Amino acid sequence: MRKILFPLLILSLYSCKKNVNNPEKELADTLAKIDSINAARIKHNDSIKILNNKNRFADLSGDHKLTFNGDGAKMNGIISMKKVGQDEYEVKSNTKSGSNFLKIEGIIKKVSEKHLNFEGKISQKIAGSTYSRNKKTTFFDEGKGNFWRLQDKINGDGFVDYIDIYK
Repeated sequence: MRKILFPLLILSLYSCKKNVNNPEKELADTLAKIDSINAARIKHNDSIKILNNKNRFADLSGDHKLTFNGDGAKMNGIISMKKVGQDEYEVKSNTKSGSNFLKIEGIIKKVSEKHLNFEGKISQKIAGSTYSRNKKTTFFDEGKGNFWRLQDKINGDGFVDYIDIYK
């Protein structure tokens, strides 16, 4: 009995030995889990960002013909549209004809196939008169051609200006 008891006692001592925790290994495992979760979140957020930047309407990026007709002056030029968001474009144009000019800078948001909402500044000098438009306005496809026409048509002198952006 003593021969059996002694080896069992020694065996029980080794089998009851505590497992030593390694804090560095636990920290590394936790950091690996956090990195994995963060990678999944970034992938999910990027997919949402891509969906939110997709246009609902046709893309208008690039250069478009711009015409001005008013108060006896006519000008043709180019307006550049750079996409900055979903159906949203940064626009710039600097059109000159002799001493007359038309300058457009701002943001256009396409809200329907017929409507472009504009927020920015439209400056013009026609026949010696300078006029600026700074309020929010709309370019609208009136069905008279392949263009959107500025709806704030009356300038500072009371004359009608036709500013058109071609599709």
